[in-house]
Amino acid sequence: MNEYRNVVLRMKLLGLGSYLPQDARSSSSFDVALALDDGSVERLTGVKTRHYCAADESQITMGVAAGQSALADAGLGPDDIDLIIGAAAVPYQPIPATAPLYQRGLGVPDGAAFAFDVNSTCLGFVNALEVCEGLMATRRYRRALIISSEVASRALPWDSRPEVAGLFGDGAAAAVVEYAPGAMVARFRTYPSVYECCGIGAGGTRFDFRAEAADFAAHSLFDMDGKELFRITSRHFVPFVDALLADVGWSRDDIDLIVPHQASPMALQHMIRQCGFAPDKVVDISRTVGNQIAASIPFALDQAKDRLTRGDKVLLLGTSAGVSFGGAALVF
Repeated sequence: MNEYRNVVLRMKLLGLGSYLPQDARSSSSFDVALALDDGSVERLTGVKTRHYCAADESQITMGVAAGQSALADAGLGPDDIDLIIGAAAVPYQPIPATAPLYQRGLGVPDGAAFAFDVNSTCLGFVNALEVCEGLMATRRYRRALIISSEVASRALPWDSRPEVAGLFGDGAAAAVVEYAPGAMVARFRTYPSVYECCGIGAGGTRFDFRAEAADFAAHSLFDMDGKELFRITSRHFVPFVDALLADVGWSRDDIDLIVPHQASPMALQHMIRQCGFAPDKVVDISRTVGNQIAASIPFALDQAKDRLTRGDKVLLLGTSAGVSFGGAALVF
C-alpha cells in the first residue's frame, strides 16, 4: 500500500458551476436497443437517465461552459484567474494536456495563466484541490479554476456488460478557489494490489496499436471487476473515513453535507449504511445523471450549493481506479 500523509489544505471555494448535456438517455431506450426486457438496464444499474454529448458538444465546450458558470458564481472574470487545472479521468487527447484548451476557450490570453492536467480518475477534482493548494501557498498564483469535464459515454461495453455501461453519463463541473488558511483538510490512500480491477488498457504505452493491434482493440473498452472493488472498499473505506474525520476533528453529527462520488445508486446506499451517515445529509443524484467520473463530485457539489450557507461543514468523499480513496473536509 502506498500511503500519502493527510494534508491541511489552505483553500477557499469562491464559486461553483456545472454543465449538463441536453441529450438525456433513458434506461428504457437502451433496453430497446439491446433487445432486453423492459426495465432491465435500470434494474441492473439503478440509473434511470444519463446525459450524452450531442454532435455540437465536446469535452472542451462542456468544460468551458462549466468554467464560465463558476466564474460568474464567484463574481469574477477570466482575467482574475492565473492557474487552470484540468481534472479528468480521460483527456481530450494524450498530448498535449486538456487544460490549455480550457484557457483558450475561456479567453484567458497567452501567458496570463499556467494550465495543466491532473488525473486521479474519479478523485481528480479532490486531488486538484490539493495540488492547487501547494502551488498557491507559494503566493505565485492568486486564484485557480479547476475544471472536471468528462465524456463518459465513450468506450463502454454495452454488448457484453450493460450493467457497467449503463452507469455512466457525460457532464462537467468547475470551481474557483483561492488561498485561505485553515479552510480544508484532505486525505488520500492508494491500494495498487487491485490496480487491474478497473480501467481501460489501451490508449497509452501498454499496447502498440500497430504491432499489437488485436490486444489494443481487446483492451479499448472500459472494464470493471465490481466484486473486487466491493471487497477492497468494504474492508478499508470506513477506517479511511474515520481517519479523515479524526484529522479534522469532526464527528459525523458535525457534518452538514456529504458529497460523495456518484459511483452508482447501489454503491451510494451501501456507503451510507456502512459509514453510518444520515441519508438526508448525503447528495445522491446518481439516478438522474449517472457516474460522471471526475466531474461527479464537483457536479454534485454544485447541484447542492443552494443547500449550503457560509460556515457549513462539507465532506467530499470518493474512490477511484488504481485503487485510491480520497476525501476533503471543508468549511464552505
